[in-house]
Amino acid sequence: MKNKQAANILEGFHTAAFQKDLIHWFKAEQRILPWRKDQDPYKVWVSEIMLQQTKVDTVIPYFNHFMEQFPTPQALADAEEQKVLKAWEGLGYYSRARNLHSAVKEVVEHYDGIVPDNEKELGALKGVGPYTRGAILSIAYDTPSPAVDGNVMRVLSRVLMIEEDIGKPAARKIFEAVIRELISKEDPSSFNQGLMELGALVCTPKSPSCLLCPVQEHCRAFEEGKEQELPIKTSNKKQKTIPYVALLIRNEDGEVLIQKRPDKGLLANLWEFPMIPLQEVNREQVTEWIKAQYGIEIELRASLDHIKHTFSHIIWDMEVQEACTSSDACINDAAYFVTKEALDDYPFPVSHQKILKHM
Repeated sequence: MKNKQAANILEGFHTAAFQKDLIHWFKAEQRILPWRKDQDPYKVWVSEIMLQQTKVDTVIPYFNHFMEQFPTPQALADAEEQKVLKAWEGLGYYSRARNLHSAVKEVVEHYDGIVPDNEKELGALKGVGPYTRGAILSIAYDTPSPAVDGNVMRVLSRVLMIEEDIGKPAARKIFEAVIRELISKEDPSSFNQGLMELGALVCTPKSPSCLLCPVQEHCRAFEEGKEQELPIKTSNKKQKTIPYVALLIRNEDGEVLIQKRPDKGLLANLWEFPMIPLQEVNREQVTEWIKAQYGIEIELRASLDHIKHTFSHIIWDMEVQEACTSSDACINDAAYFVTKEALDDYPFPVSHQKILKHM
């Protein structure tokens, strides 16, 4: 059954010609990327998870390294979480790695290691939202399923003059309905990848290269000179800055104190150097706070660095300070002293990788 709103948007649009021009361009101009060498659904899945919030050039070496370590769903399912997080170290948004790991275990357990080829089963896996589901189904299984992300909404906002606020969840439903009508049934893989590639290379957020666009003659926004005005997107996101003192605490053997973050929430199960929240503790109370938390006495030394790290919703403002202690005991199961060489075995978030250089 056709969606009425999608039908109204597509009224008078030359769908077949648009499909032909987009697919022809994609097949001729697509970038050579490691996950495009075949249509392996596992590789497509891993690449799409990595590409969320991350640029292609950044993802390529991570993808290659990840595939070397975990070439099959079985290999990833069998791996310890800490090894998976270490392979993901530096990519950020670590919940993506944990969800992928959990979902692949489910695929191995319930589907004999074969990634599901239908929307219901695939969409039920942890971390597989509508976009990832559509990308896997269309790219790996040639199923005409919509894969709607920011790139795709930007392209279609301009091509079809859709003036919905793409920052609102309801807009995604409209774009999904449009793509279900618009997508090529003969080659959904090239169609969806073509939309993604067009948004990445030509129909960019600022200063789109309209004169080089392979579907320019179909673009309603270009025809009316409104390509710079679309898409419409409002944001109410406000970031809160949280100040910390991050301590590089060495004992007499030169070992350094690290701790594991909780298994829920931001950067779950990654490792870090002790962080004292200055919203709760005065600078003069840092040594007392460390003694209360870890049971060790420290002597503060030089200030080493000042690091600001931005997440989607907060900013860590970290003053990095050196400290020493005479203790060499393990604090507990989630906080202990390790050698400089052993630090390579632990997955650290980017903010704390920056502290590692002071080792």
